Amino acid sequence: MQSQVVRPNAPNLAEHAYRIRRNALLMGEVQGQGYIAQALGVADVLAVAYFHAMRYRPEDPEWEGRDRFLLSIGHYAIALYAALIEAGIIPENELETYGCDDSRLPMSGMASYTPGMEISGGSLGHGLALAVGYALGLKRKKSDAFVYCLFSDGECGEGAVWEAASGAGHWKLDNLIGIVDVNNQQADGPASEVTGGLEALADRFTAFGWYAQRVDGNDIAALTAAFDAARIAAVAQPRVIVCDTRMAKGVPFLEQREQNHFLRVEPDEWQKALAALEAGRAA
Repeated sequence: MQSQVVRPNAPNLAEHAYRIRRNALLMGEVQGQGYIAQALGVADVLAVAYFHAMRYRPEDPEWEGRDRFLLSIGHYAIALYAALIEAGIIPENELETYGCDDSRLPMSGMASYTPGMEISGGSLGHGLALAVGYALGLKRKKSDAFVYCLFSDGECGEGAVWEAASGAGHWKLDNLIGIVDVNNQQADGPASEVTGGLEALADRFTAFGWYAQRVDGNDIAALTAAFDAARIAAVAQPRVIVCDTRMAKGVPFLEQREQNHFLRVEPDEWQKALAALEAGRAA
């Protein structure tokens, strides 16, 4: 099933990903800092989710027939806002209010503030459990909608993730699609050193009864194929796509920064970042 979004002369997925990255940079400039690297890294995943895989109506974010997108990683809110703006769910002019008083775009995702934000994330490790509840509820309503849940490699060190994974496998929730952003970065250092086990994530989900795939999360063709396979797989299992992404993807001088979990960007660097992004788009 394709998205309900219909636009004449719609740009391709790479163009959507570029615009999501640009939106994130423009929002980041408002505060001068933020989780910019994560937003740039996961932009391709969000472009494929919102402009290839998911069903929704921009003019009616609470449409009952929509696919649900749950952001477990609350500090990735800037990335999801960038996608919601590109999707037409949030007006573009609101990006100038990011993180400001009375804004609908707080720095951590909160469902009570933002159209298209299904849950208030940020207490890491709980999003997948909520997604299991959503998926069970939709099953009982006999809905054909999917539940997507984006969570991180760092979150996979939380026991609640694996309790939820076990429950989803037990209930054979084939309407649940997990998306794990593996960028090997968290507040305390590389996730491979803090929590470990990143190389075996897909196998771990398989052991819990999931249909698992692992792809390059910055390869749009690979992502498109993985999302398609997740939706149409003829198996009574929850599905997960483990996505290896690069922090700050698309802005080389930010990619190279060793400490980029929470980026502080100098005032003169924002235009350089936008220019680098534009150069990559033209290449």
